[in-house]
Amino acid sequence: MKAKLISIGDEILIGQIINTNAAFIGERFYSAGIPVLKNTVIGDEENILMEELSDSEMNYDVTIITGGLGPTHDDITKPVLVKYFNDKLISDTKVLEHVRNIFLSRNINMPLVNEAQALIPSNSKVIWNSNGTAPGILIVKDKKVFVALPGVPYEMKPMIDEQVIPFLIKFFDLNNKLIHRQKTLLTTGMGESSLNELLGNISELIGESKLAFLPSSSGVRLRINVTEENESEAEDKLFLIENKIRDKIGEFIFGEGEIDLENVIGQILKERNLKLALAESCTGGRISSRIVSVPGSSEYYLGGVCTYSNEMKISILGVNEDTLNKFGAVSKETATELAECVRKITDADYAISTTGIAGPTGGTEEKPVGLVWIGFADRKSSYAQKFLFGNNREINIQRSSQRALDILRRELLGIKTEY
Repeated sequence: MKAKLISIGDEILIGQIINTNAAFIGERFYSAGIPVLKNTVIGDEENILMEELSDSEMNYDVTIITGGLGPTHDDITKPVLVKYFNDKLISDTKVLEHVRNIFLSRNINMPLVNEAQALIPSNSKVIWNSNGTAPGILIVKDKKVFVALPGVPYEMKPMIDEQVIPFLIKFFDLNNKLIHRQKTLLTTGMGESSLNELLGNISELIGESKLAFLPSSSGVRLRINVTEENESEAEDKLFLIENKIRDKIGEFIFGEGEIDLENVIGQILKERNLKLALAESCTGGRISSRIVSVPGSSEYYLGGVCTYSNEMKISILGVNEDTLNKFGAVSKETATELAECVRKITDADYAISTTGIAGPTGGTEEKPVGLVWIGFADRKSSYAQKFLFGNNREINIQRSSQRALDILRRELLGIKTEY
């Protein structure tokens, strides 16, 4: 069972957008027992798509095409499918009514060109698009399946989950094949090589299964892949491997799947009816932005203060001027006071602060670019921790905000906070 992905669009090739569709489809197909063995991106060129379709017909059981289904001249997918399969376009009345209703609901006159979106190859099946105007197209030829879907992610994703995968499972009788399952554990606060060292002998942990390390500036994702003869055995194997990993590096694991650290923290604060406040300098409001991106954050987030200058630290938060004069803005003492002051002002249960030299300039031999102090305060104690994150400004801000949130997570869970 082999699958291939074809993503169409000059905008992907020239870097205007990131191809997140391929990652989504690859993950969904793997879990369904349809491994993607080839993933290719092509421009809006008819001859190239014709070549890829020929390769698909010869070498793959399933081909998924995303993009190129719009109503404009550069949308080539439908014309090429018609040409390749020696077919013709017909108008689907249900699709046309759906497209008209979308424009009507928005009180917009539908351009005549959009009627073309109801045209589909006569020997194809419509994949319904509830979130947009471009229907998907499904073609079967000699037990080979070709699927064309819109490139807009929020349109494509439900079509994959609700229609394409169920069709493929039934068509290829995948319920009687080997079961592929995966799980992703999200870690932060420890680099890839250090995690690998803590885990020890990987073969003893996973046996014949797979474990991938996927590092980023905010942490390392650990993806476990297992293959078994049935669902129960696959889930048992995943559970066993996960527990072995948690036994060794559990304190660095903050979640699973796609959840963000701010969501994890938000859940804990909400469940315990605790309040949070922030005092940010070098992160410039990044932590606050992450916190309020979570729906319902008003239940636990009181607010934050972005005090970039020393004058603001003194006048707004009440940091001691002597502290700044003696130790400087980027110091253990100032970070601690920032957290203490914002907690007292807001009467929050917990407070976090950041102060540092994000770069690329402003560093000294004593206080280099990338030096960040993160302060913490609750109703009983306060402290600050020192970090050196490097010389890239954006990465410094990302890492500072992630580490600050992880310090809070550790405090909430009673995990030792020294890294």
